[in-house]
Amino acid sequence: MSSSTTAPVGAPVHGRGATGVSTCFGTFGELLQGVLPEPDADFLVTLPVARWTMATFRAVPGAAGVSVRPGHKTKARRIAEMVLEGAGARLGGVLTLDGTLPEGKGMASSSADLVAAARAVANALGTPLPEARLEELLRRIEPTDGVLYPGIVAFDHRRVRLRGLLGSLPTMTVVGLDEGGTVDTVAFNRIAKPFTTADRQEYARLLERLTGAVRRRDLAEAGAVATRSAEMNQALWPKRTLPDVLRIGREVGALGIVAAHSGTMLGVLLDTAGPGYVEKVAATVRACSHLSDDVSLFRSLSFD
Repeated sequence: MSSSTTAPVGAPVHGRGATGVSTCFGTFGELLQGVLPEPDADFLVTLPVARWTMATFRAVPGAAGVSVRPGHKTKARRIAEMVLEGAGARLGGVLTLDGTLPEGKGMASSSADLVAAARAVANALGTPLPEARLEELLRRIEPTDGVLYPGIVAFDHRRVRLRGLLGSLPTMTVVGLDEGGTVDTVAFNRIAKPFTTADRQEYARLLERLTGAVRRRDLAEAGAVATRSAEMNQALWPKRTLPDVLRIGREVGALGIVAAHSGTMLGVLLDTAGPGYVEKVAATVRACSHLSDDVSLFRSLSFD
C-alpha cells in the first residue's frame, strides 16, 4: 500500500450516494516521548509503520447525522460530523472504519481513525482539508498522535500541533512484544509527569540527537535515542519486560528498543539491510516468545 494518507474516490457530493475514502497509517509507539524544558512542552516523535486504518464515507443527502461502523467508534463519528458542519453540508451519511491497528496498545489507532475519517468525509465533499484545519478539529476531541503528517515528525500531542517535520529513515523491522491489556490514552495524558529539570534537559538533547539522526539517515543513532527514551519512560509508565527486551536487543545486535510510551508494546528494532538480518529476526522472535504469547513483526514506513 502506498504511504499516501488519502485516496479520494467517488462522485462529487451533489450526486446522491457520493463516497469518499481515505487511509491513515499507525505507529509503533514512539521513537522518543517526553517533556522539554519550556512550560507545557510535552512532545513525541512518531515511528510510522505499515499498518493502516481505512475509512469510507458514503454521503446520504437529507440524512440526520452520521452513523458509524463499528458502532463504538464514536470519536470518528464526531469528527465526521464536524467536517460536514464546517463545510455547510446539509447531509449525513455512513462512515465505515476498517484496519489492522489494534486498539489500546499504543499504535495510534484512535488518531488514525480520526484522521482517516475526517479526510474520507472531505474527499466525499470534494473540499480541501489542510493540516492546520485538521489539527484544529482533532484538538477539540482528544490528544492526538502526529499521523496526519507523512514521515517522522516531532509533535505536541497534548496541544495537537506540529513541532517539526524530521524526515524519513530507511525501513526497519520491529519485532513487537505485547505485555497485554489496554491503555486509555486520554487518561494517560492526565497523569502528572515525574520528570525533573535534568530529565527535561536530557529530552531536549535526545530530540536534537534524533533530529540529526533522521537527517543523516543514521539508524544506529535513532535506535540509541529510542532505547534511552524507553528507559526514561519507566519512571512514568513502566514496562515489566523492558530489562529482558534490552538484553535480547544486545544479544542479537539490534539497533535499539522502541516503546509504546502510553501503551502496552515494546519492540526490538532491526535493520532490514543489515548483515544476518534473517537470522536476527528469527533469534529475536524466539527470545521474545519466552516473554509474551503475543509477538508480531512490523515494518516501519519510509517516505523517500
